[in-house]
Amino acid sequence: MVALATSTDNTQGVEIGIDEHLGEYVPLELQFVDEEGDTVQLGDLIEKPTVLNLVYYSCPGLCSPLLDGVVEVLDKLDLEPGQDYQVITVSFNPRETVELAREKKRNYFAAFRLRPDYPPSAWRWLVGDSLNIARLTDAVGFRYRKSGDGYLHSAAIMVLGTDGKISRYLYGITFLPFDLKMAIIEASEGRVGPTISRLLQLCFNYDPEGRRYVFNFLRVAGVLILLFAFIFVVSISLKKKFGS
Repeated sequence: MVALATSTDNTQGVEIGIDEHLGEYVPLELQFVDEEGDTVQLGDLIEKPTVLNLVYYSCPGLCSPLLDGVVEVLDKLDLEPGQDYQVITVSFNPRETVELAREKKRNYFAAFRLRPDYPPSAWRWLVGDSLNIARLTDAVGFRYRKSGDGYLHSAAIMVLGTDGKISRYLYGITFLPFDLKMAIIEASEGRVGPTISRLLQLCFNYDPEGRRYVFNFLRVAGVLILLFAFIFVVSISLKKKFGS
């Protein structure tokens, strides 16, 4: 039985969300343990442009749909795993075990639509202690909070260059193959791409209780009202200017 992290994780009172650190670097000296039980250094793992996702393996809500979305987009991606890119999944629950990481990897490789020849080494599943987890989540701006037996958190994947540079954030639980392919190509060239999907967060809020994204009607309505008011004021000003 896997014990979940306690309140000593120092996440109480943290506002969940993601602060983009585009162009910054993850600490390559961080150490984790992979699904085979081997201690690995992050810099030794990141040999290709890397799709990084932060979850916890016993998550009852958002993590599974996120991982499902990763599997779905990888199946449609016309790039070679292990050659053009790799995937690293890290649990941010410091109490989770190697056995759980191994089981999660086995389940996703067996039960989902990853092509039969998808190399297991191209997708690594890691666990770690609270210090290394905190440094990694801080580096990518991933803010989460302990809640009961689990955590509240947002859903996103990050794309890193081979030097650990944060190149792109992709938000949500479903991803377009074109978006991910472009992010991987940009990361391979050391470029930092704009996060267009970030604009969608203006329209949606994450509901921690329902563990889903919901349309923010009031925010969108407020933006539209301000936009129409601006257009109205400008049109009146132009009429006065050219009508006089």
